[in-house]
Amino acid sequence: MTLWQRLLPASASADFTGRPLALWALYPVTAITLWRSQHHMFAPDGGAESIATIPLSRYSPDASANIIAMFAQWGLSQLLLGLVMLVVAMRYRALVPLMWLLLCLEYAGRQGLGLIKPVHTAGTAPGAAANPLLLLLAVVMLALALWPAQSRSR
Repeated sequence: MTLWQRLLPASASADFTGRPLALWALYPVTAITLWRSQHHMFAPDGGAESIATIPLSRYSPDASANIIAMFAQWGLSQLLLGLVMLVVAMRYRALVPLMWLLLCLEYAGRQGLGLIKPVHTAGTAPGAAANPLLLLLAVVMLALALWPAQSRSR
């Protein structure tokens, strides 16, 4: 099976052929993504100040409202990604390598955009601290997802 066939299988079945750890690691990352999404959508400040430490009081009320709205909209994107992750983890496990590839791209993209367009905060946001580790995790899990599990019979 080629790399492309592992990433984009002919059928999205429940059969996962990679290393089991790659599937198991997807569960907590999915839970974290779903939690973050609801917090950004429903927290009064969208998590902008309470989590990301963006000092909203330094901005005009309109600018603060815009920041909060953008965080809520980002939360919706995270919710949709988290739901796709959940469906992959629970039903269409053949797509686990593709999911890890998408997560690699997301976390690498965040890192890159953060360098180009940094967000000025009062402290270190958990995402800023965790994203490099999550990128490393996603790269390792992608490799494990692509690496066929050892056969039980010899």
